[in-house]
Amino acid sequence: MPVTVAKTAGFCFGVRRAVDTVYEQLQCSSLPTSPKLFTLGEIIHNSQVVDELKSLGAIPVPSLEELLEQELSRKQQGLPFVPVIIRSHGVARKVYEALEQNEIPYIDATCPNVQRIQKIAADQPEGALLLIAGDSNHPEIQGIMGHCNVTCVTFQSAEELRNLTEKHANLSKMTSVMVAQTTFNTSEWQKCVETAKNLYTNLKIFDTICKATLMRQTEAAQLAEVSDFMIVIGGRHSSNTKKLSDICGRFCTTIWVETARELLSGRADVVCQIDAGSRVGVTAGASTPVRIIKEVQKTMSEIVKEEEMSFEEMLNQSFKSTYTGERVKAIVTGIAPNEITVDIGTKHTGYVPLSELTSDPSLKPEDIVKKGDEIELVVLRVNDVEGTVMLSKKRLDAQAGFEKVMAAAGTGEVLSGTVTDVVKGGVLAVTEGVKVFIPASLSGVSKNEPLEQLLKQKVDFVIREVNEKRHRAVGSIKDVLKEQKKALEEKFWSEVEVGKRYQGVVKSITSYGAFVDLGGVDGMVHISELSWLRIKHPSDVVKVGDVLDVYVKDIDVENKKISLGYKKTEDNPWEVLKRDYEIGSVVTAKVVSMTAFGAFAQIIPGVDGLIHISQISNERINKPQDVLTIGQEVQVKITDIDFDKKRVSLSMKALLDENAEEASEEAAEEVSEETAE
Repeated sequence: MPVTVAKTAGFCFGVRRAVDTVYEQLQCSSLPTSPKLFTLGEIIHNSQVVDELKSLGAIPVPSLEELLEQELSRKQQGLPFVPVIIRSHGVARKVYEALEQNEIPYIDATCPNVQRIQKIAADQPEGALLLIAGDSNHPEIQGIMGHCNVTCVTFQSAEELRNLTEKHANLSKMTSVMVAQTTFNTSEWQKCVETAKNLYTNLKIFDTICKATLMRQTEAAQLAEVSDFMIVIGGRHSSNTKKLSDICGRFCTTIWVETARELLSGRADVVCQIDAGSRVGVTAGASTPVRIIKEVQKTMSEIVKEEEMSFEEMLNQSFKSTYTGERVKAIVTGIAPNEITVDIGTKHTGYVPLSELTSDPSLKPEDIVKKGDEIELVVLRVNDVEGTVMLSKKRLDAQAGFEKVMAAAGTGEVLSGTVTDVVKGGVLAVTEGVKVFIPASLSGVSKNEPLEQLLKQKVDFVIREVNEKRHRAVGSIKDVLKEQKKALEEKFWSEVEVGKRYQGVVKSITSYGAFVDLGGVDGMVHISELSWLRIKHPSDVVKVGDVLDVYVKDIDVENKKISLGYKKTEDNPWEVLKRDYEIGSVVTAKVVSMTAFGAFAQIIPGVDGLIHISQISNERINKPQDVLTIGQEVQVKITDIDFDKKRVSLSMKALLDENAEEASEEAAEEVSEETAE
């Protein structure tokens, strides 16, 4: 029975981005206990993922009001705010305003496709109408409506749109814009478009259905059309999963499950109809992780007793010898590109294919043995008619190597090996002739990075578990990296002190500062420490990957927090002023603001001086605007500097008086010369 899984099943870009953001923030969180993060609502509509993240410290809070209550309660207790993740569905504008007003740190993981719709909603002019195809109770739609300043209506079908318009005739006369929920049913959207074109004369349509949704729905329909049964996997609250179930249900019997367990319980009445001749298709919503899809596929195969050899069984099979596995000692007599010949002391010609000499595809026979070497081999196959015997070194090494691998299991002993293959779900690394499976989650490679970067690389790992019967071993590179990081952290904390300078790499940026990797430990440069000038966001100064020269401002050993400084004293604009300017200097200054008593002009970035109204002109003026405009550049004289109070007094009048005196002196000299003549 073929069980076909749709290629586009599982996490979409926006969901993967949001979930990865949570895992990354959990890793770099400095909070010692849960909660380490808050998510405003469940990060995705999948209870298994949400429960896993809860166990790691990412706690969903159902409403903004409850979130503010918990955060402000922590503040009253003297505890730091818990960072907030805004999920992929997006939120209303008021949520951002509330977080910023209360100075609560947040990371925005809103899907870019949703942000596009929010911008369309926010950009509509006064008097316009926004038509939204979608479920008004869905958080994505509620967030979009929270960015809209004009009349907006929602509908879930072309029929509902028609009824709504007929009931409120004035709507069709308004300047209108129509958008769709990113996961809206594509076929129903086309009906809505045709209906809207017939009802609204001044209408602009934006097709905002996510391309991933379109591909997933199209592929699900095609797969259902050629299947006897469809299994749709996804959370019960997932809008896009419901639409997939509806689409597949038009073509064949469709079962909607959250996990593989449901196939063996509540859905058994339908599952029992599936036999070995049935064609079964599997698809999944955008919030369904790959591991659940795999579990469902495996369970379906077991239900119909499909005999498909697993990776572990194939690996086990590859190490079984044809016969009893008699061990022999042999002398190498010849070396060819693809095999070696050996003398085992019998009438047979012995040979070892390269594939049985080593598991490392990068090695050649001459890299392993030379003529005359005595090596131990195991017999694989004897051909008395031709007088040959095939032997294996790899399998013998693997037996001895597996004993070493078994001994290392759970001890923390670090083994070294070479990654030879990228397989489904992870990589294979060879150590002591043994292939060790390292799952992607334990590879040390980020989820959004390819595992191929490990190919042919030497890696260190520990053994997590072994199965002696199946000759299966599972390793972890991540555990080794974690221990190395722990050692670096211990070294760092034993040496760190206030004032010490480090070169670090910007690891992440939030609205309140930049986190810098100092070599195993992250420190935070607050936004106020990034520049002497006032900036709106840390990204105005630094970006992820930048190398910064920082110094330790403060150390919180108990909470393992490091506060860093980045601003250099010599860059302080007041130090620049002290170095390059003095009282009496004439400078060109730019008028930046005005008050009733004078105008402020920028001498250098970060330092403004006051031109008092009495120092603007020789003539009496009522207000600075009578002479000056914002942005105007004027010549001024520095008449006073108070570095303690950070005040500078400027005068235009002083220069006018000096120019008048010079003109008077020149005129007097001319009169004197004429008299002399």
